[in-house]
Amino acid sequence: MSAPRRLRAAEAGVIIGTMDRGQYNAITDVPGVAVGHVTLISGEGPLVPGRGPVRTGVTAILPHQGNVFRRKVPAAVHVINGFGKSTGLAQIAELGNIETPILLTNTLSVGRVWDAAVTYMLQGNPDIGVGPVGTVNPVVGECNDGYLNDIQGRHVREEHVLRALASATTGPVAEGAVGAGTGMTAFGFKGGIGTASRVLPQPLGRFVVGVLVLANFGRREDLLIDGVPVGRALREWMPREAIADPAVRPRLAESAPEAPVGDLDVGSVMVIVATDAPLTDRQLSRLARRAGMGLARAGSIAGHGSGDFVIAFANSSLQPHTFEAITYRETRLAEDGRNMGALFQATIEATEEAVINAVLAAETTEGRDNHVRYGLPLDLALEIVARHGRLVRPDK
Repeated sequence: MSAPRRLRAAEAGVIIGTMDRGQYNAITDVPGVAVGHVTLISGEGPLVPGRGPVRTGVTAILPHQGNVFRRKVPAAVHVINGFGKSTGLAQIAELGNIETPILLTNTLSVGRVWDAAVTYMLQGNPDIGVGPVGTVNPVVGECNDGYLNDIQGRHVREEHVLRALASATTGPVAEGAVGAGTGMTAFGFKGGIGTASRVLPQPLGRFVVGVLVLANFGRREDLLIDGVPVGRALREWMPREAIADPAVRPRLAESAPEAPVGDLDVGSVMVIVATDAPLTDRQLSRLARRAGMGLARAGSIAGHGSGDFVIAFANSSLQPHTFEAITYRETRLAEDGRNMGALFQATIEATEEAVINAVLAAETTEGRDNHVRYGLPLDLALEIVARHGRLVRPDK
């Protein structure tokens, strides 16, 4: 069996879950949500801190098409394992909203991305910090791409962040080794950005749940594709060119930037959950907790040293920055078993599929000190899935 590179799960015939997918099977199926990437690739060979090689980037998620500071989105955050350096999460937990775009990058670039986000917010809101509106709380998430990237160089600069924000669009979303995912690893293979969506059935309002992940976690032997232990079957896999080169073999034994195969500290993941269902921050926290189930279905164990964070927001009932009265009215979803159960299922399925899409889409990448992360061998992986009876006729 053979398959071309950069297939998505459904296109390859891997149908995860039972719910309908959105038009693009992406977080951008949630009306108003936009995604932009800037990918930074330069240099090769030995690491020279501050110069390269560079294998990194930034990804921007816009919750809606308006001014997010003036019209905030209800939001929640769930910490699965807290070994991370994200910013803005405490205020989300306290106030239950997000007031900036969400930005993803590498661990040591968080400060520069945060600073660029302030520049962006000041451009649209010049009274921040000098008027009665107060200051601003940028939300920046991260994973460690130091195995492939000169992470010490902090190569993501203000112009890259502003370009990612300016280029954010609705519609299809680039996946794999793009944007913040450029230098990331998942299950010992090349990882990065993945996305998926689910649509609730008509009696429940046809609300959409979209998920985007920055996948940089997992031991190779733990990778599951629609429940099939693909990673276990490929634990000793090496590409032919590497088998012929003894100098390459030791590099293939590593499963994550932080740890070798078998170690429990296996990287990190950022999960962004979006919906147009009119949910409160408390209801969103319930969705955020279900995203961890989707990660587990793909093989995550949320290791001791991992940073695993979920940010969930809803963009149909926006909150003004200031209120003209001491009370206000808002629409919220009735919290019953049918509604919430469907949203939980949508979140779990979309998170699982987003992870698998990230792994399927990511191509082999060579980075600093000639470190290599090989893309998942799609032909072998799909053959294993087929042997377990889990491969169906690919979508037309």
